[in-house]
Amino acid sequence: MKLVRTRFAPSPTGFVHVGSLRTALYNYLFAKHNNGDFILRIEDTDQSRTVKGAIDNIINALSWANIMPDEGPEIGGPYSPYLQSERLPLYQKHAHQLVKEGKAYYCTCSPERLERVRERQIAAKQPPSYDRHCRDINLKPKEGEPYVIRMKVPRHGDVTFHDLIRGDVTIGYRTVDDQVILKSDGFPTYHLAVVVDDHYMKISHVIRGEEWISSMPKHILLYEYFGWEMPLHAHLPLLLNPDRSKLSKRQGDVAVEDFRAKGYLPQVLINFVALLGWNPGDTREIFFMDDLIKEFTLKRVGKSGAIFDVDKLNWLNEQHIRLKSDEELLAMLRPIVDEREFSKVDDLYLLHVIQLLKERVVFVHDFVDRYRYFFEDPTSYDETAAAKWWTKETTKQLHLFTDRCAPLPVFDAAMIEKVIRDQAAEQNISASKIIHPLRLAVSGVTVGPSLFHMLEILGKEVVLPRVYKVVELIEGF
Repeated sequence: MKLVRTRFAPSPTGFVHVGSLRTALYNYLFAKHNNGDFILRIEDTDQSRTVKGAIDNIINALSWANIMPDEGPEIGGPYSPYLQSERLPLYQKHAHQLVKEGKAYYCTCSPERLERVRERQIAAKQPPSYDRHCRDINLKPKEGEPYVIRMKVPRHGDVTFHDLIRGDVTIGYRTVDDQVILKSDGFPTYHLAVVVDDHYMKISHVIRGEEWISSMPKHILLYEYFGWEMPLHAHLPLLLNPDRSKLSKRQGDVAVEDFRAKGYLPQVLINFVALLGWNPGDTREIFFMDDLIKEFTLKRVGKSGAIFDVDKLNWLNEQHIRLKSDEELLAMLRPIVDEREFSKVDDLYLLHVIQLLKERVVFVHDFVDRYRYFFEDPTSYDETAAAKWWTKETTKQLHLFTDRCAPLPVFDAAMIEKVIRDQAAEQNISASKIIHPLRLAVSGVTVGPSLFHMLEILGKEVVLPRVYKVVELIEGF
């Protein structure tokens, strides 16, 4: 049986789109599911579009997502990708070979002539394309004369190929231009380079976005011209916004780097993008990489566009956080706490905070950002809540609470609850008239986890001074 070999072959043009991450993931999962190899190849033949630092962005994004290639150039390690710009002689050799065999031709048309042809076609309401001016004149460029090499595409007929997701697809050659395969600067275009590389790298399956379907006639022709066996192809559905428009940066975050910066866990983004087009055949929604490798098949990838639902992504992040052990979360939270430069907070304290808030956070940084009062005194108080709960009786009730708690040898949730409820009964008031002002005094807000457990974690030496401060503020008005 032929070894399964897949590749992810992005262009280094900037940030890593989540659609690119899905392409990389599906190629990786398919290879691993079939005990095959996954390769990273950078398609940088269009030097004008190459962005400085983009290759590092690709490598960092894949490494963060734990999508690891199985090989690279001999001079590097597993994350030293193949670079097309380092393989130019190979592409040039094959382009000139096609010219010799009459399957491609030299073209010396100037950019000005090509623009005039284009303008005439647009004026005649024709689709712009090369007019094949140099195709049949057996042109041989003079020394120093700039030229490109174009492949000869049949003028008539259809080409049909079998897509592993879409079934048989037929495209007419009349819609296909005589594609440039070698540019005047000696660099190949994508179409030549991708076919040559996939052949020499022994790629068995090409899994990529559906936008490449229109390029299939060119690639099929090149495989036929070279006499090479063509890999099997699968074209993935588009990623869509909730309004079913194509997912783009204009409508929100689409870069892996953006989601990483916001605090999404790598396994969550992998879980999420895996379900954008693929389904396990049942109602399961929580997956880890090993689960996906075991389950993934192209048979369960659909043709229809997949909706990118941020609410679903947030829900998945919540679920994955809840599945982590307290110790795992501690290791993730510790550097965030240290970076904020709070007063010394020990690991035991952080574990107590994690245990109380674990079911309430979406991101790990929420432990600090949404519940900052566990780490420093509040600097403001919810004015709407204050107007509702701080009455003339509030000062008296808070004084009573602090007086009763000050001498307590044990300040735990059970004792705090007893003090509050006993006080409410003795004062013949609802316990809420103590609970809500007390929470507001200690945290600055009136929503959060169990008040009694919150106060226990903060400790008497923190809680009472915060209450005293608010009492003084109330009495000052």
